[in-house]
Amino acid sequence: MTPRFKEMLKKEIQPALKEKFGFKNIYMTPRIEKVVLNMGLGLDATDSKILKSCEEDMAKITGQKPVTTKFKKSVANFKTRKGSNAGLKVTLRKNRMYEFLDRLVNIALPRIKDFRGLSSKGFDKFGNYTFGIKEHIIFPEVSFDRADKVRGLDIIIVIKAKNKEHSFALLEKMNFPFIKKGDN
Repeated sequence: MTPRFKEMLKKEIQPALKEKFGFKNIYMTPRIEKVVLNMGLGLDATDSKILKSCEEDMAKITGQKPVTTKFKKSVANFKTRKGSNAGLKVTLRKNRMYEFLDRLVNIALPRIKDFRGLSSKGFDKFGNYTFGIKEHIIFPEVSFDRADKVRGLDIIIVIKAKNKEHSFALLEKMNFPFIKKGDN
């Protein structure tokens, strides 16, 4: 069964973007290649129980087992050792990616306390969009009572597009809640 976001993308969004930007065919429209989630653990990465609980939470959120990232250098000021655990990372592609984006936009983001919208300044020069979430417990899969500590997530949406405007138009059509220019 194909995800709802994927069907909406093929039937409604891509033809609308083709029309808006005057592309010759549907394959020139911007598309999402992958979604990467990062959770830095800091000093808690040395504790195996905390690492395991964070791993379980990330697996519930994404539907995929996370990879433990390691430090590449030892830095005394940050109390890091080369090769020790730094955090967790998950790369989502294809159907899991679309299912995650659907849950993110329609369920998780509206659950953020005092949420006013996402900043439109999170685009890099290639059109990829990056933003952070301060509480991983906004996802309904994670039990608020079982979570020992509220942790943050970095979400990177890798988009194949010609520029920022094309990427922004794609995410806007996918109902990402961006802050409007008139809103404060």
